[in-house]
Amino acid sequence: MELTIFGIKNCDTMKKAIKWLDDNGVGYHFHDYKKEGVPEQRLRQWLEALGWETVINKRGTTWRKLDDAVKESMNTEKAITVATENPSIIKRPILQNDHFILAGFKADEWKDTLN
Repeated sequence: MELTIFGIKNCDTMKKAIKWLDDNGVGYHFHDYKKEGVPEQRLRQWLEALGWETVINKRGTTWRKLDDAVKESMNTEKAITVATENPSIIKRPILQNDHFILAGFKADEWKDTLN
């Protein structure tokens, strides 16, 4: 699998991450959640590798708009349902290839992982 960056095009963090990849000459494929959705198999892979607490963005508007009962009872299966219905709740970006899955943009971590 080639390097893929998953996210939403107009997100400021995504813009920074894509600029970093471009500036560092890293080739990638961009997968837009809003246009292409989130494949359930991929989402399950992220949740298994990183945990729902990492994959689900609890700092964003989408999380804050969820019913309190949903937030309080969140688990992996609920995260799949919620993220499939509301892809903007997934932390951005998710960077993945055959060897790793990273959530969020941290330039130092990306540099260490990609070099």
